[in-house]
Amino acid sequence: MKTVEVKNATDSLGEYARRLAKEPVVVTRRGKPMAALFRVKDTDWETLSLSMNPRFIALIQRSRARHKAKGGIPLAEARRRFKV
Repeated sequence: MKTVEVKNATDSLGEYARRLAKEPVVVTRRGKPMAALFRVKDTDWETLSLSMNPRFIALIQRSRARHKAKGGIPLAEARRRFKV
C-alpha cells in the first residue's frame, strides 16, 4: 500500500489511478489516513453507489440486527413464498 501526505500529493489524479493496478494509495494528513484510492473491479455502478450510501448501510445493519435477534427463514422458504 502506497501512502502520500496530502501536501505532497502533486501528481495528477490519472497518475494515481494508474498506480492502483499495483497497490492502493492512502492519502494522509499529518500521518493519519484521510482518503483511500483503491481499484474497483467486478462491480457495477449500483453496487458501488449503495456500498457508500449511509442510509443503505444503516438499513442493512438494522436488518442484520433484527435477523440476529428474531431469526429469519431459510432461502428455500423465501423462494417458495415469492415463487422464485
